[in-house]
Amino acid sequence: MPIIDTAAEHDPNKILPIDYDWAREYYEAGVNNNWVPEEIPMQDDVAQWNGDELTDAERQLVEWNLGFFSTAESLTANNLVLALYEYVTAPECRQYLLRQAYEEAIHTDTFIYCCDSLGFEPEYLYGMYDRVPSIEEKDQFVVDLTRSIDDPEFTIDGDSDVRDLLRDLVGFYVIMEGIFFYAGFAMMLGLKRQNKMVGIGQQFEYIMRDESLHVGFGVDLIDQIRTENPGVWTDEFDSEVIDLIKEAVELEQIYAREACPEEILGMSGSQFADYVEYIADRRLDQLDLPEQYGTENPFPWMSEQVDLNKEKNFFETQVTEYQSGGSLEW
Repeated sequence: MPIIDTAAEHDPNKILPIDYDWAREYYEAGVNNNWVPEEIPMQDDVAQWNGDELTDAERQLVEWNLGFFSTAESLTANNLVLALYEYVTAPECRQYLLRQAYEEAIHTDTFIYCCDSLGFEPEYLYGMYDRVPSIEEKDQFVVDLTRSIDDPEFTIDGDSDVRDLLRDLVGFYVIMEGIFFYAGFAMMLGLKRQNKMVGIGQQFEYIMRDESLHVGFGVDLIDQIRTENPGVWTDEFDSEVIDLIKEAVELEQIYAREACPEEILGMSGSQFADYVEYIADRRLDQLDLPEQYGTENPFPWMSEQVDLNKEKNFFETQVTEYQSGGSLEW
């Protein structure tokens, strides 16, 4: 049965027999990766934040990333629950979408936890969307890219509609979760490597691992729709997707340079901008599109396994093993 069901062939109440084993595998991997932010101690982060260990540049790095992610996670959750679920009707895919929506809720709770722990005024942290142009431009770019599935009148009646859905999926999974999140991940995990804001860094590690599954599922979903609708993904659409990703890279690079205006112990805005190009090439490769940048990874301590192989460690050096919230070891 088709993964997007325009003829009501799917009974959403009958998950068996499973047609898409890969979707079920993503669900099981998500369950194994279960965690909650309150399990991560924040005492040292609070002491560092209230003390004088952090430079002004490091403080801005933390604030901007918390500010961006706090609203971006809500945006992704709303897209899932309010839009995408309606059009992806295969029961096993819907099961994963529900799991992903739960993980987005955990991520949203993470930023509540960080905001409360560090004593931020909510209006200050959550108001960065309106206050920082580079954050607003990233979020608005994704909103503009996902207008089809947000349109209550949208239906999938032909190739043009399927192409609109694919464009939205690229915007949601590949650009928002697969590109716009990754400079922030590198920034926060780079701080953690310097033993700064380690509690927040651990939470970003776990969010990053969740997001690697989200991106993988999204790419496989896109690939399945392409397979089931031959001829929809045209050469012209190839070029359109490449152009969208290149525009997203430019927006993320502006954010990266502004969020990290000074070099922080071997990390600079230019390096983060290079990292965005490196990640974008990985995304293009996942979509079977030609790489555009050929940029080497400026942060060899960030393993590409995070977004290319969900079974591997996402760092070249082992971090805390995590399979479920009940078995976390610190």
